[in-house]
Parts: sequence; C-alpha cells; structure tokens
Amino acid sequence: MSTAKIIWTKVDEAPALATYALLPIVRAYTKGSGVEFETRDISLAGRIIANFPEKLTAAQRVPDHLAELGELTKRPEANIIKLPNISATVPQLRAAIKELREKGYDVPDYPEEAKSEADKALQKRFAVCLGSAVNPVLREGNADRHAAAAVKKFAQKNPHKMMKPWPASGSKARVAYMSGGDFYGTETSTTLDHPTEVRIEFVAADGTVTVLKPKLALLAGEIIDSAVMRVAELRTFYAEQIEAAKRDGVLLSLHLKATMMKVSDPIMFGHAVYVFYRQALDKHAATLKQIGANVNNGLADILAKLDRLPVEKKAEIEADIAAVYATRPALAMVDSRRGITNLHVPNDVIVDASMPNVIRDGGKMWNKNDELQDTIAMVPDRCYATMYAEILEDAKRNGQFDPATMGDVSNVGLMAQKAEEYGSHDKTFEIPAAGTVRVVDAAGATLLSQTVAAGDIFRMCQAKDAPIQNWIGLAVSRARATGSPAIFWLDEGRAHDREIIKKVKKYLPNHDTTGLDIRIMKPVEAMRFSLERIRRGQDTISVTGNVLRDYLTDLFPILELGTSARMLSIVRLMNGGGMFETGAGGSAPKHVQQFLKEGHLRWDSLGEYCALMPSLELVAETTGNAKAKVFAATLETAITRYLEAGKLPSRKVNEIDNRGATFYLALYWAQALAAQGEDAALAARFAPVAKALAANEAKIAAELLAAQGSPVDLGGYYFLDDVKAGAAMRPSPTLNAIIDALA
Repeated sequence: MSTAKIIWTKVDEAPALATYALLPIVRAYTKGSGVEFETRDISLAGRIIANFPEKLTAAQRVPDHLAELGELTKRPEANIIKLPNISATVPQLRAAIKELREKGYDVPDYPEEAKSEADKALQKRFAVCLGSAVNPVLREGNADRHAAAAVKKFAQKNPHKMMKPWPASGSKARVAYMSGGDFYGTETSTTLDHPTEVRIEFVAADGTVTVLKPKLALLAGEIIDSAVMRVAELRTFYAEQIEAAKRDGVLLSLHLKATMMKVSDPIMFGHAVYVFYRQALDKHAATLKQIGANVNNGLADILAKLDRLPVEKKAEIEADIAAVYATRPALAMVDSRRGITNLHVPNDVIVDASMPNVIRDGGKMWNKNDELQDTIAMVPDRCYATMYAEILEDAKRNGQFDPATMGDVSNVGLMAQKAEEYGSHDKTFEIPAAGTVRVVDAAGATLLSQTVAAGDIFRMCQAKDAPIQNWIGLAVSRARATGSPAIFWLDEGRAHDREIIKKVKKYLPNHDTTGLDIRIMKPVEAMRFSLERIRRGQDTISVTGNVLRDYLTDLFPILELGTSARMLSIVRLMNGGGMFETGAGGSAPKHVQQFLKEGHLRWDSLGEYCALMPSLELVAETTGNAKAKVFAATLETAITRYLEAGKLPSRKVNEIDNRGATFYLALYWAQALAAQGEDAALAARFAPVAKALAANEAKIAAELLAAQGSPVDLGGYYFLDDVKAGAAMRPSPTLNAIIDALA
C-alpha cells in the first residue's frame, strides 16, 4: 500500500495547544491505513528561528518549513491542513524575539528604527515573519469557504445566544469612511498585453530618482494597480470623526487590519493615535522621539517607553496624556478593567473580527464602565467600508439577524499566487517627501503614476490572469453544486475592479452557466441582495477578491454560527492537491491567556475536525485508498453527533474545554468506525476502542476536569515546551492509555 502524507501545520497560540490533544488521536486512529501525518512549523517563533540560523547551535536550528510547504503547494501530491497562524505585528514580533533570546536562542533584535543600512537589511529579513507573510507563500489556489452542512444545520437548530437586539428607539451607531483621498479614490489600474519587468521609483520635486523596488517580473494578462492614501485627508477625517463622536455622545472606534495589511494599516493606525492624543504628543514630541516611542505601535508602546525617562518626566507626560480624555470622546475599550482602549495596540482591534461584533452587539462596543454603548466605527478606506455601512444600516432598519432562520453566505475568494496583497507587502511604501511615484517598464514607459505628498502611503498590487480564470471557474462550479446565486462583488467605480470585470465577462462564457444565477454587483448592492436573502433563509455565494474574502468569511460566520473558526475552507491548488484551512484565530490570544491562568482552553477545534474530512477525502480521491474514504465518512458522522450532543468547549473554567471536546470527538469517531460496514477490518479494530472509551467516559471526563482550575506552565507563549504542553493537553491517563495502545 502506498502511503499518502498529510501535512499538519504547527502554528501559534490556541490552535497550537489544541494540536497536542488532537493530533495524537488522529495519528493513532489512522496508523496502518496508508495515511501518515507529518508536521511543519510555520509558527512565528519557528519562522524567526528558520530565518536567523547564523548564531544558533545545530540543535537549535530548524529547516525553513514555510518555504518547503510553499514548494509543496505547487505539486499535485500536496495535502496540507493549515491551522491559523499569527499574522504578527511588530509588538508581537518583539515579544517572540525576547522569549527566544531568554531561552538561549541568539537571534537579533528587530530594529524598529532603521538607523543604518544594516538595520534596513535586518528589517527586510524580518519581513517574512511579519503580517500575513505565511498566506501568500501557501495559497497557490483560490478559496472555497463555507460552513459544512452538519455545522450549519446544527447552528440553525441550536442558535448561538450572542446576538443582542438593535434598540427599537433608534441607534446612533454608524460606519464612518473617507469621501476622498483614500485608496479607493486614488486607484489606477491596467492590464498588461505582454510580459515585462517593472521597477517602482520615487521622483522627488527636485527630480532626484530613488528606486523603491528595482525589479518585478509581470506576465501578459496580469492586472496591476496603484493607489495612495493621502495622509493629510486621513488626518482630517479622523479629526472630523473625533468631533462628531464627542458631539453625539457615542464611542469612537477604529477598525483596521494591522496584521494582514502589515505596511499600510499600522501607519494609518498611528495617524489615528497621533490625531487623538495630538495635544500631549506635540508638547512632548522631542522627548518621545528621543526614547523611540512609535505611534504606529499604539498608545501602549508610548506608555511603555516612558519607563526610559526620569520619574518626574514620565509622570508629567502621563498626566498630559490623561488630560486629553477630558476634551475627547470616549474610546471603545478592548479591556475596560485594565484600561486598554481601541488605540492601545494595533492588533487588538482587527476589522474582520471587530465589525461583526459591532453588528452582533446592536451597534455597540464596550465603554470604560464595561457597558455597551453606541459607536462610530471608523473604517477609513471606501474599498471595504461601504459594505460594513450597508449591513449596519440594514440592522438599524430591520432589526437583529436570527441565527435560527438566517441563510448562509459562502465565499469563493481570489487569492492564488499572491493576488491582491493590498498594503501588506514589498510594494507598499510610506513616502518621504512630495513628488511622484511611478511604475516603469523595461522599455522605460510609465505604466502607472501617482502624485504624492510627504507621509502618503503608496501601494502597488497585482493579480495574475491564470488565478483569475481559475477563480471564475470555481464560482461557476459552486453555483452548479449548490444551486445558489453567485455574486461577483465588483465595483465599476473602482479602477482595479473595472479590469477584473472585463476578465469576468471575457472568461465566464467559457463555462456552462445554463440555469445558473451569476451576477456582478457593487459591494453595497451585493451586500443588500445577500441580506435580503439571508432574512428569507436563503443562501448566496459571494465571489470576491482577496481582502473581501478575508472580511466576509468572518462577518457572516460570526453572525450565523457565532464564530468563523467553524468554517470550512478548501483551497484546490492550481497544480493539483489541496490545502484545508481551519478557520480564524483572532480570539486565540484570549483563549491562551485563560488557559495559562485557569487551565481551561475554550478553543473549539471544530474547524480542525471539519478540515480533516476533505483532506482524507482527497487521499481517497487521488490514491484510491478506501480506508481514507471510510475515515472521512465516519468522521462526518462523529462531528454530527458531537454537535448534537453539545460537547463543544465551554467558556467557563471547570466545565468541558477543548480537551474534553476532543475526547468526545474521538469517542463518537471510534463508535462510527466500529459500526460501519464498508471495512470489516476497521470495524473490528475500533470495536474494542469504542467499548473502552464508552466504558471509561465518566472517568476520563473527571480526569480532564480535574486538570482545570490552576495556572498552567507551558514553558513559553510563542515557543512552547513540547513536554510541558503535551502533558497539559493530555492530562487523562485513562484516555492516553487507550489511544497510545492503538499507536
């Protein structure tokens, strides 16, 4: 029997912890079946170690697993289960480096301010550890993201209780966005009719030319675009919303994605911090510059670096910052009890996770008194803000959505081969002075050009033709498979989208669309159409670009299912094979904090369970392995039972947590394997396992609960001690003995 390999990614935080409980069970169950599981480390700490081996010992060094997986995605045998990894901000990167150095790993510090060419080179090397650096490497296919049928049925039968009513008396909540000077308004785009090589250069007012990116190979049919966020208009926008929130007596909140948009959004976040605290920051500008305080890292970074000052000076600046609040609107809070505001840390409030919660909570966020209050939600760029505004206004008019009856909005997302990496990559720049940024081809012709001022954010993006064709075909396939309308969320008022629309109209006739409802709509209209159907209990497929894919596959699942971690994301790789993503990890840090404090991990591994199903199905499809097919079918049965039995992790300590949930998944899976009639050998192998697990259910549950209630030592946060983490996540000797006997 030939062996098929499934790669299980080692990641960060809660999903990484859950792996210590789940993966030993999966390996034990599938042993001898022709399916093997291997791990590859794409965690933040793993990426740092792999990229800075020079001063490490032989025992400390690890291969560059991210690059290895990137190559694997281009081969037809690829079968990868990708758990959510940290899209690190600079503060997270620094924390991980600090932890590694404390453990004896001689890796360099990250130079926040590049004071030399060596610092610049170091920053460039660290770029593969920041933001969404993992996803572009692995996503050699487009995304088909939807809720598994069992999950959606369960959610409607057992609707989550987190939805809060929109007040009948009216709401002051709204989404605020710029009217000009944003990426949407400045975008230009073109489609190449021949392959070429381009460079990006900045031409200063005096004619001096600085090359920002020396070489970028482009293909025929590729769409490229450029856009600028004009910071003067951005700051004016922030100032206007501050005044409006103060006038209206509502909270002020900012919703960006400083993780995925690792270049542009931290800068935009920093401008919001500056404008809000301007009086204090201007007064102490020289001192703050001297100690290296960086507004892009949030108020928390400023406050932390005040420790470098004499006590009296520190107290003076803290008092001036505190005085700002008397003249400003109340800020939305991340943690009211600790005084952590929306502007403290750039990765605390991430738009795709935070805006669904605003809708879920009736247009409100938490204030300093730990109470919900109406908010102005600032989403500066109109590329995405208008669709959030539409759903908020819909909820104002029609009331809260009902998870028991609402339909489903799945997604087909364009993301293959680094499509549409807005604001996150090596083609995004903060401009040093007034001038022009231009994209120049090999013949010296200017393809795109933008006039810029000092501090403006320039970005160039691209989307290749082959991924776009694949995306269009995937949309047709999903529409055919489901019978639901497929809506391309494209705005002819936006330059990039106009080029995409041309390709949709060109390539759609290559597919049989007979009897299918396939349309192109502006995001606002697409949102309105989808919401009308949702409220009637009908399903719709959203067909979107990369960022809307990311945002919508949090927005709708959080409303429908209570979490986006339960979504199934199937990436059919363009050269064959598949990658199966397991849902979002935005709440993972809070889960780890609770586990460290109370020994209770509330992470729900349903996303991992659901991703394992199609991964096993792919093995059966590509190798003819009948046992893999049986494992997949029985796993689906087990997931249904798991949901119906209500064995999901609780949020509260001393109740079932991730470890207990995984035990019940193992029990139901063993019982399904013992009961199936397709493979007699598997049935015979699992009959005693099912019997032993059922007979010891009470004992195992008690052992798992007994492990809760006390602080846990994992030997680290970003770089776990495998022995300690394994012991913490497998605390039931009875369960371990049954599972290990299979292995």
